[in-house]
Amino acid sequence: MSDNGSKKIELPLTITVRELAQRMEASPIQVIKILMTNGVMANINQQIDFDTAAIVASELGFEAIQESGPVEEKTESGEVPLWRQLIAKESSANLVSRPPVVTILGHVDHGKTTLLDAIRNTNIAAAEAGGITQHIGAYQVEHKGRLITFLDTPGHAAFTAMRARGAQGADIVVLVVAADDGVMPQTREAVAHAKAARVPIVVALNKIDKPNANPDYVKRQLAELGLVPDEWDGDTMVVPVSAKQRIGLEDLMEAILLTAEAADIRANPSGTVIGTVIEASIDRNRGVVATLLVQNGTLETGDVIVAGTAYGKLRALFDFRGRKIRSAGPSTPVQVLGLNEVPGVGEIFNVVASEREARLIVEQRKQKESSEAIRAPKASLEELFARVQSGEERSLRLVLKVDVQGSLEPIINSINELEKGDIHIDIIYAETGNISESDVMLASASKAIIIGFNVQADPASRRLAEAEGVSIRLYDIIYRLTEDLEKALKGMLAPETRETVVGRAEVQMVFSISKVGNVAGCRVTQGEIRRNGRIRVLRGDKVIFEGEMASLKHLKEDVREVRAGYECGVSLRGFNDFAPGDILECVVVEKVS
Repeated sequence: MSDNGSKKIELPLTITVRELAQRMEASPIQVIKILMTNGVMANINQQIDFDTAAIVASELGFEAIQESGPVEEKTESGEVPLWRQLIAKESSANLVSRPPVVTILGHVDHGKTTLLDAIRNTNIAAAEAGGITQHIGAYQVEHKGRLITFLDTPGHAAFTAMRARGAQGADIVVLVVAADDGVMPQTREAVAHAKAARVPIVVALNKIDKPNANPDYVKRQLAELGLVPDEWDGDTMVVPVSAKQRIGLEDLMEAILLTAEAADIRANPSGTVIGTVIEASIDRNRGVVATLLVQNGTLETGDVIVAGTAYGKLRALFDFRGRKIRSAGPSTPVQVLGLNEVPGVGEIFNVVASEREARLIVEQRKQKESSEAIRAPKASLEELFARVQSGEERSLRLVLKVDVQGSLEPIINSINELEKGDIHIDIIYAETGNISESDVMLASASKAIIIGFNVQADPASRRLAEAEGVSIRLYDIIYRLTEDLEKALKGMLAPETRETVVGRAEVQMVFSISKVGNVAGCRVTQGEIRRNGRIRVLRGDKVIFEGEMASLKHLKEDVREVRAGYECGVSLRGFNDFAPGDILECVVVEKVS
């Protein structure tokens, strides 16, 4: 460790051995020897991370301080997104107002796409005979001499995918609610996603031209969600519109600009270039084509960028109309050519000095991904509590899914009664229905865990939860749910168990055998059915039984397992009510280390 007399040295997140030696005016051989002593084998041109460089610096009498920079920084849930942190470091004298970036969320069939089309056609296509020549995932419109950027990717899944990667594509969310339909499950889900991202919400009350429209009823529903209309002395602008009749579009634009003024949306066009990947694909003729949203600085043709593990020198830039441009400033959506591979949606990109530097950064990221198995730390109850106790977190965040509306309020009340002292339980989303992929993405982006009561998570949601490092805990008795949360708050929770669905089989026929009962004749469709696994019987989307297997047979022989593509006979302890079409899930329960 360095003492009070040590010299301070600023080091980047990654640095070559040669450059580290030069900065400390030491011999590269001396640096390599110290690395070897600490178990790191590196040559003179190899990149090492900040922590490793800090150890070397300490042994040579320096105190290492991390340089500020955009690459590889992480953000925790509830914190300001990475690019906003970067802008906060810019001199206020260099910051100028930029166009607000808007995304549109809401329930399916409430008119999100129709509203986007109406805004686009009113503001752009009328001025051009050919309209928009291509779809690039984002476009800009002008209102009273001011630009607004719209992300043409409606849906909270894409919105939350960006936030889960530390980005935040939008400054403002326009929540579309149909005046004839009111608040629906996806509406509540969209509100939860927007609130979790701490993005201001403007409500577009759509379909007001319909004879059965009931705006006042919908406003009452919105108020119950915490979106109290401004006309009721609240702070949410609710704008009546009709996307099909093109009514209220001007008012909606005005509301967006007023919200943007209050949010103080600024950037430095001459500063560090950083932004977010909006869309990306491979074009047969042009190669990798990516749509980027510039959020600070000015992106130019010929710049070398890094986005995740994709990099390249930009050969060409196109605006949202498909016209070739030389540069793009803050809040400008731009389509680019020149990347070596397709970057992920929501990846943060930044400009680097050379392709060589870009390759080094990407190589280091790939090595890190392989060593960490591309896994974020799991947000288990135990770990969340530990972070609260250490002061890193101020609340335990939950996504709650229950079977019926009648269970929802009692469970929420029971959970809220558990709060003690400074520890706050934050239920960021509570709704009825099985656990979906959208729930998993919300939990991932918010560093929350998912609590399920009398519901299930389908295989796709479980796979996504595993990939995103999200913990799902399922209960069928309320007191066990509250007991676990109370134990977590006291730091007494028993080790978490993880359920893994190792196989699925479909019941083809049901046989009645004397002294045995009913046996399900099944065909294994996925994975394998194991004799020592628990069997969950699903009829439609409901679990009608879960228990132990009594016997597993293949061609009259007792077997330990049956794999996909083969047929088997299954009998269960305490269950005979099989029906053709039932799905049997084989579940293995393991302790999470």
